[in-house]
Amino acid sequence: MIYVGIDVAKDKHDCHIFDSNGAVLCDFFSFPNSKEGFEEFLSLATRLAKNKPEKLKFGLEDTGHYSTNLIHFLSANNLDVVRFNPLSVSRSRAALTLRKTKTDRNDARYIARLLASHTVNYCNKRTLIMHTLKSLTRARYRLVKELQPLKNRYRRLIHLLFPEIQGFFSSLYSSTPINLLALLPGAQPIACCDIRKLTSILKSFSHGRHGKEKAENLKALAKKSIAFHGDGDAFELTLIAKRIMFYQDQIATLESEIINIMKTINSPITTIPGIGYVLGAIILAEIGDIHAFDSPSKLLAFAGCEPSTYQSGKFSATNTPMVKRGSRYLRNALYLATNMAYLHSPVFRVYIDKKRSQGKHFYTAISHGIKKLSRVIFAILSQNSVYCE
Repeated sequence: MIYVGIDVAKDKHDCHIFDSNGAVLCDFFSFPNSKEGFEEFLSLATRLAKNKPEKLKFGLEDTGHYSTNLIHFLSANNLDVVRFNPLSVSRSRAALTLRKTKTDRNDARYIARLLASHTVNYCNKRTLIMHTLKSLTRARYRLVKELQPLKNRYRRLIHLLFPEIQGFFSSLYSSTPINLLALLPGAQPIACCDIRKLTSILKSFSHGRHGKEKAENLKALAKKSIAFHGDGDAFELTLIAKRIMFYQDQIATLESEIINIMKTINSPITTIPGIGYVLGAIILAEIGDIHAFDSPSKLLAFAGCEPSTYQSGKFSATNTPMVKRGSRYLRNALYLATNMAYLHSPVFRVYIDKKRSQGKHFYTAISHGIKKLSRVIFAILSQNSVYCE
């Protein structure tokens, strides 16, 4: 077997190659991040393997988009590509030397050694559909994060311009109030608006659910408002409302695409109470191939949801925080899924309530629920079986 360790960078990549006997075939080789560089690198590796590409095993750090094109290039040539957690490489480097010598050449050597040792877990090749799902779910995550500050600003402006409207609609972020406030930003414009126009606006954006009576109540509420109308704040509220609608439309478009892919995959993960298409997509995309994990505990560790351990001499810490390493997207999805399972699954509700009755804090009980959920996910994905309550 020929082991190829690759240290990935923005403009170029460095590699170290040795065989299963420990003989170094190429101590250091650097190639540019280009098609010509990829082909030159593959030609070198194939030549060292004596034109037997099946003997080649490539390893690199899973460090984000810099490695994506190289991975796709190697995968397209039917080569085995192993992705290492950057923390594993860092710990390996620290274990092998006391010197603070981090160089690209050394990193490539450490990755090659990890590749040959098989002492750490690694991620296998992801299918194209999982890569697409991962891109979509992470794009949705970023949009949701960007939307939250806008919603906070939106609520502040409402408190200035029409505080009484809070509670008048079931949600201030639904289509009707956002579109209304984009057109009539504040109590004063709504109070001065003709009742027929206001009725038409409400009826249009609520798809007929709200009519003249709702418009009259809203107009009366606006006339009694304590708000002081500021033109600057009103103008900003119009802009903020339009931006929120834009973000919500983009999130809805992403979710529609995610749901279409999930229907194609037809994964049993959506049979778990509380896990719908979107949460299920995030979990599947971050896990990749469940067979890359030997046990549920390793899946839990990958999400960074396991408790940390501290023991020294006769002392063993009993109150330790969650590790919070690994995929934060998976960790967040598991937390949300556990909360939903608590609401919709009698089994999870009984389990988490039992932990609460033992005197554990709510979040500690939820962390136990996450551990249980990871075991359930591991079982149904490994066996491709439907969840049974």
